[in-house]
Amino acid sequence: MKLFHIFLLSLIFTLFLTCTNEAPPAEQSNEKDKEVITAVSDARAEAFNNSDAAGIAEHFTVDAILMAPGVPAMEGREAVRDYYQSIFDEYETDLDSYYEEIKIDGDLAYGRGVANVTLIPKNGTESSSSTSKYLNILQRQPDGTWKTTHDIWNSTDTSD
Repeated sequence: MKLFHIFLLSLIFTLFLTCTNEAPPAEQSNEKDKEVITAVSDARAEAFNNSDAAGIAEHFTVDAILMAPGVPAMEGREAVRDYYQSIFDEYETDLDSYYEEIKIDGDLAYGRGVANVTLIPKNGTESSSSTSKYLNILQRQPDGTWKTTHDIWNSTDTSD
């Protein structure tokens, strides 16, 4: 009979936990990580809009891979910084980007998003705008931060 009471109390406790509206700890952690990953993306966009190549590069791992359209893949944080600096040397920039999806699995995550970019040549010629789809792969670092390991994008514009 005592065993039955323990079983019954355990069942009631389990039902109580499953009926509460709180997310399980793993889901709560995922939501917090999604917020942090979104903040990383927002910080990169802000750095882009401020022509801050070093500010963009700091959100990449040391051995990151950047796969920009029309050029060979680049490896390393320095290459990321140099790529963006080459853009900022020629253009004033405006970026509006956002993730449509973030998926986290342990210490790896990806963010899939859309970016609208306007490049205004510093030499006074006509500006250009484009819309791209992109995919970032991120990895949680030993200090708990998230950094981009891979960044790839291509145009969604049909005129390209």
